[in-house]
Amino acid sequence: MQQGVIQLFPRAKVRYKFINRGQHSFPAEFAAALRKAVDEMKGLKLSPQEKIFLRDTCPYLDPVYLDFLEGYRYQPDEVQIAQEGDQLELHIEGLWYRTILWEVPLMSLISELFYIMTDTERISDDEVISTTREKIENYKKLGVTIAEFGTRRRYSYAIHQLVLDSLGKYGAGSFIGTSNVHLAMLHRTRPIGTHAHEWFMFHAARYGFKMANALGLEHWVQIYRGDLGIALSDTYTSDVFFRQFDKMFSKLFDGVRHDSGDPLLFADKVIAHYLSMGIDPKSKTIIFSDALNYEKVARIAGYCKNRIGISFGIGTNLTNDAGPAPMNMVIKMTEAQPQDQEWIEVIKLSDEHAKYTGTEKMIHLGKTILGIV
Repeated sequence: MQQGVIQLFPRAKVRYKFINRGQHSFPAEFAAALRKAVDEMKGLKLSPQEKIFLRDTCPYLDPVYLDFLEGYRYQPDEVQIAQEGDQLELHIEGLWYRTILWEVPLMSLISELFYIMTDTERISDDEVISTTREKIENYKKLGVTIAEFGTRRRYSYAIHQLVLDSLGKYGAGSFIGTSNVHLAMLHRTRPIGTHAHEWFMFHAARYGFKMANALGLEHWVQIYRGDLGIALSDTYTSDVFFRQFDKMFSKLFDGVRHDSGDPLLFADKVIAHYLSMGIDPKSKTIIFSDALNYEKVARIAGYCKNRIGISFGIGTNLTNDAGPAPMNMVIKMTEAQPQDQEWIEVIKLSDEHAKYTGTEKMIHLGKTILGIV
C-alpha cells in the first residue's frame, strides 16, 4: 500500500486513532512506557540484507521504492499518546505515505507492553511450541493452506518467533508464509498478505463513496498489473462491493478476502457472483481472515470443498494463544485530506456492525448514499 500511495497520492494527509474495542484497563504510566518505545523507533532503518531480501522476494516492489524505503525513518512526533486514568488515547497524523507504516508496530507494542506491565503469566515456551505444532498438524490433516497474520495483536515478539519456528518446522505443505516481512526473512518463508480497509476508506474521501471500491481496485491494478491479486471486499459491505466487482475485475483479481460476517454466506455469495460472470469458481480463491480458529477453519473448509479455492490467514489464534486473553483493539484511519483541502471523515461499514468505524453522522451518510439497509 505504501508504494501505491507514494505513486498516486504523495501529498495526501491522514489521521488515525486507537480504538479500544475490548475496553481494556491500562496500568498507570502505560502511556509513558509506550511513548519511550515509540521514540526509540526513530533509529530503525532498512538494512542492506533486508533490502536484498525484498528485491529478490517481492519483484512487484520497484527499485525506486526500495531506495526510498532504505532512507525512510519513523518520525515519532507523528504519534500523539495520552492516558486518562486507565484509558489510552493515541492519534497519528501526517502524510499518508509516511504514516501508513505506524499501525502494525504500534499495535504490537501496545499488546506486548500491556502484558509486561500487567505482569500476566503465560504458558511455557515448550507449551507454545507444542500447541502450535498441534494446530498446524491439524490444518495439514484438513488439507488447507495457512498464512500467519498475527503481528498486530501478538503476545510478544519472542512468542511470535516460537510460533513461526514451529509452523516452518512442522507445517510443510500447509504453512505458506507470514505477513511479517522481517520474520519472513529470518525464517526463510514467504511474505504474504493483502491490502487493508484504509486503501478504500481513503478512496471514498478522495472520490466519494460510490466510486471508492471501483477506483480502489482500478488503482491497485494500475500499480501491480496482476500481482497481489486478492481484493478486500467488506469496507462498505460485500453486497456493495460485488455490485462494482464487474467482469473485468472478477477476471483480473485472483480472488477476494473475507474479513467480517458469516463466512459460509459469504462463500455462497462469492460462488454465485463468479457463476453469474461465467467464471469457474474453482479457478478463484477466497482468503478467510476473520477471527479464525481450528473449528471455524474446519467448518469453512468442509463447506467450500470442491466448490471454490480457499486459504486462511490466521492471526491472534496463532500468535497470542499463550494463556492470557488476547487484546481486542484496532488502529483505524479517521480522516483524510486527499488534496490541499478540508479534512474529510472516513468510515468502514463491515458486514458485521460491531466492526463499523466512524462517526454516526458519516456512517448514516455513507449508508444512505450506498443504499445499505
